[in-house]
Amino acid sequence: MAKFDKTAVMNKIGETGMVPVFYHKDVEVAKNVVKACYEGGVRAFEFTNRGDFAQDVFAELVKWADKECPELALGIGSVVDAPTAAMYIQLGANFIVGPLFNEDIAPVCNRRCVTYCPGCLTPSEIGKAQELGCDFTKVFPGDVVGTNLIKGLMAPMPWSKIMVTGGVAPEKENLEKWFAAGVFCVGMGSKLFPGDKVKTQDWAYVTNKCKECLDIIKEIRK
Repeated sequence: MAKFDKTAVMNKIGETGMVPVFYHKDVEVAKNVVKACYEGGVRAFEFTNRGDFAQDVFAELVKWADKECPELALGIGSVVDAPTAAMYIQLGANFIVGPLFNEDIAPVCNRRCVTYCPGCLTPSEIGKAQELGCDFTKVFPGDVVGTNLIKGLMAPMPWSKIMVTGGVAPEKENLEKWFAAGVFCVGMGSKLFPGDKVKTQDWAYVTNKCKECLDIIKEIRK
């Protein structure tokens, strides 16, 4: 079961304002990336369900993180159906993220007090997700939809909590525009841990980049 309930997870995400997004078939690589992010101040991490036997990697990662990163809320992304959500919740996922909004996933998550962040693009989708208990929703790809969409969505629905992913970079100018538009948090993948850094196992780079990014977000939100 989840180590942290919905309230605890939302507080962790809200406090840092950033959720790293990562997948790797090698659990040892995944552990190193998670640890590097954790040491950089990250407290919510999304491992994505994108490869064969991703559930096996995640299961081992959860058990390891429970001891090595005790304050980390480890969630699962790229979930598109209720059975997959239920499986990952049973494995210990603290939150569920999807590229789309599947109404069948919401009650599965709510029953276990696990937050569900579906991918939504319209006010109607976001509104329906909120009705079904989704604490926050995802908008992506950010570099395609742009900040004007976020501003437009937030104007009539200022209570909405939106996470934008895709095209988000650990740079002050980039982050400033997203938070100015009204996002609750940002999801960040390859720009936070480039492939060459992962390949050369430059974990110090990842830790430093996370620290830098979180410092920028903290300054922006003052």
